[in-house]
Amino acid sequence: MQLTGNWSYPTAIRFGAGRIKEIADACKAAGMRKPLLVTDRGLAGLPITANTLALLEQAGLGKAIFADVDPNPNEKNLEAGLKAYRDGGHDGVVAFGGGSGLDLGKVIAFMCGQTRPVWDFEDVGDWWTRADADKIAPIVAVPTTAGTGSEVGRAGVLSNSVTHEKKIIFHPQILAAVVICDPELTVGMPAAITAGTGMDAFAHCLEAYCSPHYHPMSQGIAVEGMRLVKEYLPRAYADGGDLEARAHMMSAAAMGATAFQKGLGAIHALSHPIGAYYNSHHGTTNAVVMAPVLKFNRDAIETRIGALAAYLGIDGGFDGFYDFVVELNRSLGIPANLTELGVTDPDLDWLVDSALKDPSVGGNPVAMDRDNTRRLFEDCL
Repeated sequence: MQLTGNWSYPTAIRFGAGRIKEIADACKAAGMRKPLLVTDRGLAGLPITANTLALLEQAGLGKAIFADVDPNPNEKNLEAGLKAYRDGGHDGVVAFGGGSGLDLGKVIAFMCGQTRPVWDFEDVGDWWTRADADKIAPIVAVPTTAGTGSEVGRAGVLSNSVTHEKKIIFHPQILAAVVICDPELTVGMPAAITAGTGMDAFAHCLEAYCSPHYHPMSQGIAVEGMRLVKEYLPRAYADGGDLEARAHMMSAAAMGATAFQKGLGAIHALSHPIGAYYNSHHGTTNAVVMAPVLKFNRDAIETRIGALAAYLGIDGGFDGFYDFVVELNRSLGIPANLTELGVTDPDLDWLVDSALKDPSVGGNPVAMDRDNTRRLFEDCL
């Protein structure tokens, strides 16, 4: 099978090994003449970033970079990024990296022409209509991990450094004009990041599949996304140079973020406040709470998970699928619980309050309240 293609769902995606060479053409197609490349500190000094900047410079687009991005980016990173964008006279953003670089890059492009505070555009009701859509800069997204799927998302996650809450900033035009998915960019990912980001993709697909909302297109995408993770994440984890496995995982990541238009659930509702307060890796946190959430939702999803298990070739219905998740986590070196992840002496009242405020709760198959959410956190510990 030739792993290459040109896709326009959910946006224009240039997929295939070596396609980072098209970065300048993608920027020009998006209307950029002077883009700002936004990435995280860890990627800033790596060859893949230097090579991408060189491609932009060779095409006469400059080589500007902003990399003051925390693992869970916050409004301070945003303000610094907006200053760099405005001071440099830029006209678009290349969002480059994992979830942190992609999310902050997209929010910088969104906020560069707005006059209201970023929190006014949280994904609540129709708050997105408050934005001046004509002032949103174009975005080219380039993922270097295979998990978050933010490259095909219409939102960016931003942590509030004061309240330690993660907020989802949404607008339809936060969707990148062009995405370059080049699996060669993910070859250097450490095994632990491969595991965490891969399980992030799986969590997105799983929660979308279990969501009670109606979206059959997302439902189908979620099922196939989980099959790709099941087949190829262990291979990518075992051999980081397995380009076929890396390519399929990059597809699964984009599929997860496309699928969760159907909804997310308790996995993310728990993971968001934990990540915001403890600065834990988002995908790894999702993986840690996944099995307890499955058990929490069992009565509402048992039949649906049984059908999924059959499609994935897993015997034993719900129980077989649950055991598969536990064993997959173990094989990938994922911590067995939140305590092993580093969550010690947690303020459960605060975590419960934060989880119940998270927009993901609306997509959980079982209604979440203070009592059952607290018990769920306790099970995760």
